[in-house]
Amino acid sequence: MDNRFATAFVIACVLSLISTIYMAASIGTDFWYEYRSPVQENSSDSNKMAWDDFLGDEADEKTYNDALFRYNGTMGLWRRCITIPKNTYWYAPPERTESFDVVTKCMSFTLNEQFMEKYVDPGNHNSGIDLLRTYLWRCQFLLPFVSLGLMCFGALIGLCACICRSLYPTIATGILHLLAGLCTLGSVSCYVAGIELLHQKLGLPENVSGEFGWSFCLACVSAPLQFMASALFIWAAHTNRKEYTLMKAYRVA
Repeated sequence: MDNRFATAFVIACVLSLISTIYMAASIGTDFWYEYRSPVQENSSDSNKMAWDDFLGDEADEKTYNDALFRYNGTMGLWRRCITIPKNTYWYAPPERTESFDVVTKCMSFTLNEQFMEKYVDPGNHNSGIDLLRTYLWRCQFLLPFVSLGLMCFGALIGLCACICRSLYPTIATGILHLLAGLCTLGSVSCYVAGIELLHQKLGLPENVSGEFGWSFCLACVSAPLQFMASALFIWAAHTNRKEYTLMKAYRVA
């Protein structure tokens, strides 16, 4: 094997490993989107009711999003979290000190919630199904797993290529990484579109802002790494095969 192709293969493997780690971390963390709002110090009955609704198994889309807006919420592909005061009081709370104790409470999305229909008016089951938001949500949930699976399958093919001491099978690895990159890019695009459509339906309250978190950024970085690894795998395999064919033809002649 020529040193050029071996170097390209090693670099592609490193890029593939980094993108796999980034993608796995992105899937497993809860910071795809973050809301910033003033800390709710007064734990009134309405606040406590909102927390109970957020942590309930039957919380609808509007209910948990209202809580996310109000309590510095973060959201991932699997879970939603809010930050609330650690202690609740039925009377007026004590004066705030410099260290105001807060606690983060999280609730996982069930599989039923992941595939549940989204409504034109969030929370209103009589408003009709919003097909666009429904399929955007399902794609943003499924595509990262498809991407991760394609990269793992590509890694197995690459391992077989190393055992066989041949670069030609890595063309399949390159194609799988290309498909994985497209899936990751599709997932990121679906997430952005879904968030924008949600904010059009449910406007952000006053003094509340939102931004994409570091989990989302990891997925964004993972996609170009997958494309670069794909290009290197395909180039190394194709060029090595071409040179081998020319050398064989030269020897026969």
